[in-house]
Amino acid sequence: MSNHTEKNVYPCPECQKKFSGKTPLNAHLKTHTREKPYQCSECLKSFSLKSYLVKHARVHTGKKPHHCSECLKTFLTKSHLDSHLRVHSGEKPYQCSECVKSFTHKSNLIKHMRAHTGEKLYQCSVCNKDFTYESSLISHFRAHTGDKYQCSVCKKDFFYKSSLISHLRVHTGENLYHCSVCLKTFLKKSKLITHSRIHTNEKPYQCSVCQKGFNQKSGLIGHLGIHTGEKPHQCLECLKTFLTKAHLDTHMRVHTGDKPYQCSVCLKVFSIKSSLARHLKVHTGEKPYICSVCEKGFNNKSNLTSHQRVHAGEKPHQCSLCLKVFSKKAHLDSHMRVHTGEKPFQCSVCHKDFSHKSSLIYHMGVHTRESSYQCSVNQTDISQKSSLIKQFRAHVIEKSYVSKTSEKSEIKK
Repeated sequence: MSNHTEKNVYPCPECQKKFSGKTPLNAHLKTHTREKPYQCSECLKSFSLKSYLVKHARVHTGKKPHHCSECLKTFLTKSHLDSHLRVHSGEKPYQCSECVKSFTHKSNLIKHMRAHTGEKLYQCSVCNKDFTYESSLISHFRAHTGDKYQCSVCKKDFFYKSSLISHLRVHTGENLYHCSVCLKTFLKKSKLITHSRIHTNEKPYQCSVCQKGFNQKSGLIGHLGIHTGEKPHQCLECLKTFLTKAHLDTHMRVHTGDKPYQCSVCLKVFSIKSSLARHLKVHTGEKPYICSVCEKGFNNKSNLTSHQRVHAGEKPHQCSLCLKVFSKKAHLDSHMRVHTGEKPFQCSVCHKDFSHKSSLIYHMGVHTRESSYQCSVNQTDISQKSSLIKQFRAHVIEKSYVSKTSEKSEIKK
């Protein structure tokens, strides 16, 4: 059986590639001789194989006979369809040998390898900055020209065409795949598959260094940067670098001022979804984070962590000038204004400056005549707590003076 198989194998004398018949071998040999006997009657382009000419002719006729069964998109060739189907299946057969990142197309893997080799083939003609990818250079060049992609519906601008395409789905509401558990919808089947791991708690991607598991490969790739120190995603505005593109996209809102997440109760907007989730607890009164010492509740974990330092006596934030220590960074930042003299909070009425927001709020009572405090001695209304304390001391001194005067009068009698 093996002899029969070997007998019907035809090797190419040039590159030793093997073929099952003479016809495919003869067709292959034309790639070495560069013979192209088949010519397009429309544009006169030549091809080595008749099948290539047939496929090319569809460019002129507009015929796309290969249909995707998932989204009904059509393609000129079966190879293009096969490549497209990986979008739905999530299949990424081309894997990087350096960082285990995988790709749907071989060309994308070749481009990605430059991130490891440090090869930068593309240079900006304005500032001479070098880039690994042509797309990065094109995106960077917009920083010089000011060109952006604009949404035709809401006129919002984007640096990247891919960002505009993703944004447009907000307006069209195009979502094809539904999660059977939480009914969330997705544009791609692969995204739905990834999302479903949240419900199953499946974490198929494991870090080879610390064994931490992830439900998405992108999560693992981003995490690996912690071990390698690599941050391949750079902001075109301030040149800050990030582990993942998602982190870069979030950061870009600092420059654009984009705050796409809005509270349905008070209409306050946020740049990050997690910030909105934390904010909503203010309205619900939910305080899921409980201190194990005093059982005080907090609406977010960071506030609990800061609070626990009160019990531990921990003050990790130190002033570099006077060495005073603080339990919270916010307290240190506020303290630093004592040294710098910075007063970032200004009264909109008299333009007086203050180093703390609380001081500005107290001061505003002078203009609005709002009385937050009432003296328990003479029932007068006072706008500032410091003024209330001063007045109370005056009453104590006055009472003491009156008492001593009365005692002297009694003695004289």
